[in-house]
Parts: sequence; C-alpha cells; structure tokens
Amino acid sequence: MKLNLPVIILNGTVLLPNAELKLEFQDEISKNIIDESELFHDKKILVVTKTSLDENILINELPKIATITKISRKLQLPNGNVRVTLRGISRANVINYLNPSTDVIESIVEKVSEEKIDDDIKSATIRKLCNELDIYIKKVPYMSDSVMSLISGVNEIDKITDIIVNNLITDNSKKFEYLMESNSMKRVEMVLCDMYREEQLLDIEESINIKVKNELDEEQKRLYIKEKIKHLKSELGELSTFEIEVQYLKSKLEDLNVPINIKEKILYEIDRYENMSSLSPEISMVRGYIDFMLNLPWNKYTTDIEDLNLIKNHLDKNHFCLDEAKLRIIEYLAVKKESNDVDSPVLCLVGPPGVGKTTFAKSIANSIGRNFVKISLGGVDDEAIIKGHIRTYLGSLPGKIMDGIKRAGSSNPVFLIDEIDKMCNNYKGDPASALLEVLDINQNKYFKDNYVEEEYDLSKVLFITTANDISNLPDALKDRLEIIHIDGYTELEKLEITKNYIIPKYCLQYGLKNIKISDEDILNIIKFYTKESGVRELERMILKIIRKVITKKVLGNKKINLTIKNIDEYLGKKIYNSEVLISEVGLVNGLCFTNYGGDIIPIEANYYEGAGNLIFTGSLGKVMTESVKIALSYIKANYKNFNIDYSMFKNDIHINIPNIDIKKEGPSAGVAITTCIISALSNLKVGSKIAMTGEITLRGNVMGVGRIKEKVIGAYINNIDTIFIPHYNLKDLDDIPDEIKEKIKFIPVKKYDDIYNYLKELNYE
Repeated sequence: MKLNLPVIILNGTVLLPNAELKLEFQDEISKNIIDESELFHDKKILVVTKTSLDENILINELPKIATITKISRKLQLPNGNVRVTLRGISRANVINYLNPSTDVIESIVEKVSEEKIDDDIKSATIRKLCNELDIYIKKVPYMSDSVMSLISGVNEIDKITDIIVNNLITDNSKKFEYLMESNSMKRVEMVLCDMYREEQLLDIEESINIKVKNELDEEQKRLYIKEKIKHLKSELGELSTFEIEVQYLKSKLEDLNVPINIKEKILYEIDRYENMSSLSPEISMVRGYIDFMLNLPWNKYTTDIEDLNLIKNHLDKNHFCLDEAKLRIIEYLAVKKESNDVDSPVLCLVGPPGVGKTTFAKSIANSIGRNFVKISLGGVDDEAIIKGHIRTYLGSLPGKIMDGIKRAGSSNPVFLIDEIDKMCNNYKGDPASALLEVLDINQNKYFKDNYVEEEYDLSKVLFITTANDISNLPDALKDRLEIIHIDGYTELEKLEITKNYIIPKYCLQYGLKNIKISDEDILNIIKFYTKESGVRELERMILKIIRKVITKKVLGNKKINLTIKNIDEYLGKKIYNSEVLISEVGLVNGLCFTNYGGDIIPIEANYYEGAGNLIFTGSLGKVMTESVKIALSYIKANYKNFNIDYSMFKNDIHINIPNIDIKKEGPSAGVAITTCIISALSNLKVGSKIAMTGEITLRGNVMGVGRIKEKVIGAYINNIDTIFIPHYNLKDLDDIPDEIKEKIKFIPVKKYDDIYNYLKELNYE
C-alpha cells in the first residue's frame, strides 16, 4: 500500500522504528509540515536522514529507505516554537520524492514488507539474542539492564533488533547502517557481531588495566625498597654522591623561608629530579630550576639607612648637580620613614649620554644601604627576556628581572633598568608591554615570571630606569614613570666635576698625589677636545693625560707641569675649533636636541633656474618636510615684506641639512628654515653666532618648543652668542645657568617679523 507523506529531513540524526525522538521547530516551513501531517496524513511524517554535510538538499541524493513516524505529542511553546515527539512506526521504501512549488518536500512510499520466518528459527533467534544480550549487559559496566525489560514478551525479530540497536548503539553512522538494512535476520547478525566486538575490546582493556596495575605495584615496591636501602646506607655512611646531593637540596629547602605553596612546588621538583634517569635530557633543566628557586632571596630584605642627612651628604659627595633627582630620593625616604607601607617609586632618569645616570643610581643604592643590580634592555626585542621562557622548552631561562633579583641577593634592591628607550618591537613580542607589569606598583606585588611559575613580590624594589630620549616610549609605560630630566653640563660645571670628582678618583685609583691641572687647562680640554653634554669624553681625556703622566713618572721624570703650552703634548692637536660657521647667504643655525644633548643644526638653501620645485635633502622626517612647505608658503604670501621678487619663486629651491646619515625630525626648525630661504632669495646674511628655534605657522606666528635648556647649552658649547626663542618659552630661561645667560643674548619673539626686522637692522655684509 502506497502512502503520500510530508518529509522532515534530519542532518546526521537517525530515528529507528520503535524509537522516539523529540524535536523543536521555529521556522514556518517546519510548522507547516506538522500542521499538514495532522490535517491530511493522520499525524504521519516520513523522517529521512541526510548523511551529506552539504547544506543544500538534493532530492536525487536522499536515501531510498526512511522511517515512517507518527506525532505522539505536540506542544506549543510560549516563544512561538513547536515541540513534537515523533514515534517510529516502520521502515519504508521511498518510491519517489516530490518537490512542489512550496518548500515542503513530500514523498510516495510503501512500508517494507516483513519476510516470513519459520517459527522454530524465530524462537531460536530470539532466545539467542536475549542470552547474548544478557551476557553483554553483565560484562559491560555502563550498560543498563532496562533494555531486557523492553524486549520482554516481544516475539517479532524486526522489533527486537530495532529496540536493541536503539539502546546499544550510540554512533549515528552505525545506526544509519541498521536503518538501511531491511532484512531482519541480517540485522540480527549485525547486532551479534557488534556485541562480540565490544566484548573483545573490553577484554583487551581489562588485560591492559591488569598489566598497568601490576607494573604500578612493582614500581611502588621498588621505590619502597630503594627508600629502605637509602636509609640503611645513611646509617652505614655509604650514600652515593647523587643521594648526598638530593639530601642537600632537601635540607636547603627546609631552611628556606617561603610560603607553603612555593615549598611544595620545589619539593615536587626535587622528588622528580631524584627519580629521573641520569640519561634523561630534562634532568639538567630540572636541576637548574631547583637551584634557581632555592637561591632566590625569598623574604630577604636589607635595612635602609634612616639618617637622611648622611644619605644627602653621600649623594652630594659623589655627584655634582642632579639636584632634582637627589631631592626625589630624599622625599621618598622621608615618607617611608613615617610610613613603612609606602610604595617604591619608579624613577626614570632622562638625559644625554655621560651625564651620570647609571653612576647616580649606584650611588643611591650605596647611600641607603641597599644591594644594587643592573640590567640593560638596549636591543631587546623579545618579551621572554623580561618575563622568562616557559619551562616546557629546552634551554628555557628566567627573565632578566628575576635573574637580577637573584643576583641582588635581596628582595628590595635598587634595580637599574638601563636604556629602556632602546627596546625593539617586532614579531617576537613587545618588551615594552611586558615591562608594564614590572613597573606598575599596583601589579608588581604579584609578578609572575614564566620560568618561575609562581608569584614574586617586587613592590619593595626601588626601580630606576634610564633613557636618552623617551619620545618613542609607549604612553602606557611613560605613565608609570616619574620622569626626571638630567640636563647637560655647562663648561663651569664640567670644570667643577673634573677638579672635584674625575681627577681625585683616578689619582686615588693609581696612587698619584701631586698631579695638578690648572683651571685654564681643563677649560681648554673641554673647549677644544670635547663636544658633548656629558663628561664621558672629558673623562677619557683626563685618563689619557694621567696614563701619560704615570708613564713619564716611571721613566724618571718626577717634575711634571701641565700648562696651556704643553697640553697638546698629552692630547695631540685640537679636535674642535672655536668658530662654528662663517656668515654666508642662505646659511642659518637652527637648534636641535639629540640623544647626545643639545646641538646646533646648520641649515642651507640655494636656488636655480627650474620649474618652481621645492627640493629638500638631509634625511628630513615627515614633520620637518611639512615645516619646509609651511615656511615657503608663508614667505610667498608675504614676499613684499621680505624684499623678495616674486619671480624668484619660479626657480627650484633646494633646502639641505648636512649629515644625511642622521635622520632629522620635528617642527622646531621652522623659523630657521624660513630665515634660510629668505636669506637665499633676498641676499640677507645671518651671523654665524646667531641661532634660532621655534615652530612657524602659515600666519607667521612663532610657536613654543621643548628642550630649551638642552638646546641653549648646545648653542653655548658651539660659541653662539644670540638666540631667538619663542615668547612662550621665556619661562624656560629660569632653568638656564647664570653663566650662560651672561654670555648669550636671548630674543623672545611672537611673530616671525620680529626675527626678520632684527636681522635686517644688523645689516651684515
């Protein structure tokens, strides 16, 4: 008998006859199928299982055997969905799938006819199935015996096999094979084969479990005997070197003042090390980890010196100037003296090379009685160098922070992190971000190194960082730092440092008593043999003199005088001349700030017949090239004020800043570039001892810039006597040493016209 039934297609789910399946529908098409089944098909639906993963339904690829089901329960849910329970009735051969104009698929089916089986064969088969199923249920621990009650009294092989399969088989692909097999006797064979196979697998698992248990028993027995032998050897004094080593590690752990979780972690690693084979590639890694953990200064703290006057005198004795940095340290110690719970600050000493940032950090440690440790992050491009490697890797190591704490020998050292502005950022990671957790006073109490794997309290560490230029540091990192600028030194400051610090240090080091260098000689060394903001090169020159003095002394010349007449015998010919530039059309001195401090930056301009192009060379950055364009636009708009013939702009104008191997960037050369172009186009000379700084706008306004003090010191070193500065920066002149303000004339300007009018009045020829 043929039936016309609506179709529900299930993806990978199989519904066998004599089984139930609960489904919930929310789409209108499925709801229409349910309604159609109730109204026209006596609640019957054909359930088809689709095995293909393709979402598109191809009628010609649907299976030809499916399950005729009947809706046994239907429930309308509050959210509008429909939940139905389908009861499998029988298998059906699909004669044809129909796809009318709607999205509902219908089918023409007929029930699979049951084959005739002899009564004796049927009874024997049912009895065999029941006996084997009973054995299977008793053997398989996770099988329920409820299936026996389900088939009790059932005399149809077709029905019994479906009930067993539905309760025995969980794999839908396997169930699909049973659904496709319409012959009930063949399904009996399939069920028996599956039960036998599962029983064999269980036997194999059981044998494996027994074998593993026996091996564990043997291992426990071996460990027991080994432990007993160890105690007997200990009584006889016959322990091996390895056993003595393990005992030493355990005794060292007992004396360690660490939290219980840390102690348990180290003990676990010692036990692991003790039971490892000597040929294991991990044994050296485990031993290295144990040594590192045992040697970390857990809960070890040094006591700070509380006499602030003594600390201040120590810092003043060892370092000239650096008043702001000294004051910040004294403030921290004063507050800490009143409240022991104060968080350690994170200082960042910013300044050019040679001004004493590193030695000052070491002096802080010595003055307050703390241990000192230093790491350098110059060129570091891997965050694992800071936070350590995960221990699963061969060759893994702790990070620089935890390694530094171990070397310091205490949990509250002065920790110098040098050159944080030299870190790199690439595919290996972002070390600057990894440093955030270390320097954040709210997080470093719970710092966790990847290698150590346990929290370590860094909140009592006094971190000091150094940098030459912090402009490229991430804002999140700068926010955690207390920036203290250490500016370059003037000639008189360098003179004091040389007389009171450098020369006494090396005389004491080399056992010299009578060496004297006049102030005039020192100033000449500073002026003609060095050109820096710090004193590193100056120190090398002094050391060079002292070496030659020692050499002459050894050779028998005991009377040594150093004067302006013979200083070149020790240092050779002068390296730097007193004059910087000559007055020349199209040549102007700008001021700049580099990693080495302030300096002058000569800017030159020229023009030639062309198409009005603007050319700039000298490795100019984007901001500086924009300054050039702004300067030219301002000059064109006001060419009459600068006595320039407008036809001059038809020429190509070339701006160059020498030293093309050094990248130049920033807007502060705006007024110098403007003056340089005007000088070239109007034949106006600018004096070689005049310099200027300031950003220019299209309206000719002169905007404020940064680093005025460093730029002025650089100009002073290069014999500049007149400087144009933005009016906004007048307040910065308070930071300029008096000796420089006495020798340099500062001209504050608000509009560029002020600069031009001043230069025009000078009327350089």
